[in-house]
Amino acid sequence: MGKKSRRTKAPKPARMPFVARTFEGLPHEGDWIALREFVPSATATVTLTDGEQVRVCSLLPGGGAGIRRPDGEIWLGLQVLHNYGDVSRDLAGAIEAARETEPGNPVRLTDPGVGDRLQQIVDPASSFDVEVHDGFDFWVEGTDAEGSDALAAANESIAPTERLTSVEAAYWVRMGDKRYLRWVVTQSEATVLDGFARLAAAGEETLGDGTKLIGMFRAHGLLVPVWEMDPAVVDDGAAALEEPVAALAQRLEGAIADDAPLTQEQRNARANLTSRQLTIR
Repeated sequence: MGKKSRRTKAPKPARMPFVARTFEGLPHEGDWIALREFVPSATATVTLTDGEQVRVCSLLPGGGAGIRRPDGEIWLGLQVLHNYGDVSRDLAGAIEAARETEPGNPVRLTDPGVGDRLQQIVDPASSFDVEVHDGFDFWVEGTDAEGSDALAAANESIAPTERLTSVEAAYWVRMGDKRYLRWVVTQSEATVLDGFARLAAAGEETLGDGTKLIGMFRAHGLLVPVWEMDPAVVDDGAAALEEPVAALAQRLEGAIADDAPLTQEQRNARANLTSRQLTIR
């Protein structure tokens, strides 16, 4: 009989476990989530620990991971298909890959393995001022490229979106004849749910007449409540919601600070809110 082969399989590369709250610790955590999950066209500039600036984009052409612009600037795409377990590590890997990409080319991202996370390469004192765009024309800014049919089609597909200024990470959107507000609340999920349960039991969870809290979804470890607005009652746009949302934020803060056990009515409200949750990753 022949000898058994002594060859062994090469060890698999280390993989990081799934991280639920992947953007925790970054400046404006809620806006990172909003641009990643539901804002169609927006950008913000973030500064890295070495002083380099990266333009963070909700979406890049073809859903790409990033672009190294002709001038060398790095653009990072958030709405991408790659997900190797920890989105923060994936995105940091895209930045590192962009540094090795020739200017004027898209970033080709493969599994980054065990590398730095965004929290390790982004300056914690960096700003993250979001600019919401009406379309994707910023894709070709600073170039001689003219708008293509694909760009025109992408622009036509955008749902008009506006960012509120009274609270962080709240975005109004018009979808056909519907109007919605989505707000990424950055306190811990359990306390936010308890807070909204207290408000709902008291009938204080709405943004006024013509508004309704229709549910919440969970994204990257945080809750995102969603309200629907009746356009016949509430003026279009974010401006009409600034004061109501600021007032709700104060009510929610007070409800979260209340450490008394939930009443039966509040527990029922909590169960109802939980039953209408959807998790996205």
